Amino acid sequence: MTVDHTRARLEALDAEAPAMIARTVAWSSVNSGSLELAGLGRMADLIADACAALPGDVVRAPLAASERVRADGVVEPRAHTDAIRVRVRPDAPVQVALTGHYDTVFAASHPFQTPEHVDADILRGPGVADMKGGIIVMLEALKALEGTPDAKNLGYEVLLSPDEEIGSPASAPLLADLGARAHVGMTYEPALPDGSLAGARKGSGNYSLVISGKAAHVGRAFDAGRSAVVAAADAVMRLDALNGRRDGVTINIGAVDGGSPVNMVPDGAVVRFNVRVPDAPSRAWIEVEVAKVVEAVGVRDGIRTHLHGGVTRGPKPMTPVQQQLFGWVREAGAEIGVDLKWHATGGVCEGNNLFAAGCPNIDTLGVRGANLHSDQEYALKSSFGERAKLSFLMLDRFARGVWDARALRAAMADA
Repeated sequence: MTVDHTRARLEALDAEAPAMIARTVAWSSVNSGSLELAGLGRMADLIADACAALPGDVVRAPLAASERVRADGVVEPRAHTDAIRVRVRPDAPVQVALTGHYDTVFAASHPFQTPEHVDADILRGPGVADMKGGIIVMLEALKALEGTPDAKNLGYEVLLSPDEEIGSPASAPLLADLGARAHVGMTYEPALPDGSLAGARKGSGNYSLVISGKAAHVGRAFDAGRSAVVAAADAVMRLDALNGRRDGVTINIGAVDGGSPVNMVPDGAVVRFNVRVPDAPSRAWIEVEVAKVVEAVGVRDGIRTHLHGGVTRGPKPMTPVQQQLFGWVREAGAEIGVDLKWHATGGVCEGNNLFAAGCPNIDTLGVRGANLHSDQEYALKSSFGERAKLSFLMLDRFARGVWDARALRAAMADA
């Protein structure tokens, strides 16, 4: 049940909605594509300043370089900016993980750079929904919690990363550590336009298959060459043939790099692909099948293969524990007049990482919006106050013990 101090905070969050929207516009105007280090640095400064309103130290956590495969097959390091961490009351009996990302999919060269108010309810712009608006909603809910008498019972850690849109290669260890310590997780990917949440999520893996052959002059020594491009074509067909063989498993060939002048047998190629899996047995199956493809291509005369990558985000099924958590959140939604539903999705996010570490979580607590990863991305302005209130109610109920986060985490460990 709602208590008097809670009602006051809900009203205050409604009043803060215009300021939340204005800050989202300002943040959207700063390019923070996943590989744009300068823009990400500026965005990190803005977020660190905003996090200073919380009663914990704001820590800039350096991330180790990750690896990427160049078009020529060479594996090279890829630098990242800092993750932002804020830890409050780490000794409190209940611990909540709140995660999000401040990178977007839009490079500095992309034409979509400027937010705009399309109409009274639609704010269009890079990252307004995914997920700069979500970070702002999170912070406002936490500030509201700090004004309540029961906040002392709840500890939390905020973790905001710069690499989620490329699979969290550098921040994954921090997410795993946080998920191992928290009783419950709250992540701020955008909700659907009607407010629906993501339920079950598939797992995902990104791969780069590096293929090496032997170059030769096609006129003088064609038979001496070994074409990496032909071997890559073989790999593509074998990988694509895996689609439809197991329910819910998909393999998408995203790109093929390679080639040479047409009078030269090409000696290098890279096949880049993604897999999605609905459960752990499916993950084991696809890993075996991918290995078979690599072996089959590698036995071609004069061809060498190297597989880089793997499944980095495991599936997040709708377990009984997750169902219980969703039921609680639906209760909170009803309190503010929102009938929350959820849908299974093939998409992945940091919620997958938290779940893999044993942490039950809701991962679409951000603002309502759509057309993500396109130049039509938008957020609904009417959802800023709504989603901040939803998160505040969740935090408040965990703090007051209305919802037993510790028992929820224990039930997940026992499952």
